[in-house]
Amino acid sequence: MSVVAIAKSVRIAPRKVGVVASLVRDRSVSDAITILEHTPRRSATAVRKAIQSAAANADYNHGYLPDTLHIKEITVTPGPRYKRYQPAAFGRALPYQLKTSHIRVVVDGKKRPVKKKTTTAGKKKEAK
Repeated sequence: MSVVAIAKSVRIAPRKVGVVASLVRDRSVSDAITILEHTPRRSATAVRKAIQSAAANADYNHGYLPDTLHIKEITVTPGPRYKRYQPAAFGRALPYQLKTSHIRVVVDGKKRPVKKKTTTAGKKKEAK
């Protein structure tokens, strides 16, 4: 079973985020974070946060070992666009769009071994 984290409506164009996402595709989570910390692009921060979120979800919510996590899939899709206007000469308005991205990260790894529960009923009987 894989664990997913999605960063929605990140205010960076999908083409720019896709370049950074391709740097870390099919790598371990620790390698990907190291690469992104040293990547001088604004979209590296958004991708790194999405990967860290997926790793935290896998560790705390699903019981995966953090050292074994690797990026199974990372996709960048276009989000909603904000329509804006730039004032121009002679009272005109020139339209432009601010593009957003959705970053979807899927991580997988080895599960933490399940601890066996001890019964407290046996201990209470021995105490009497």
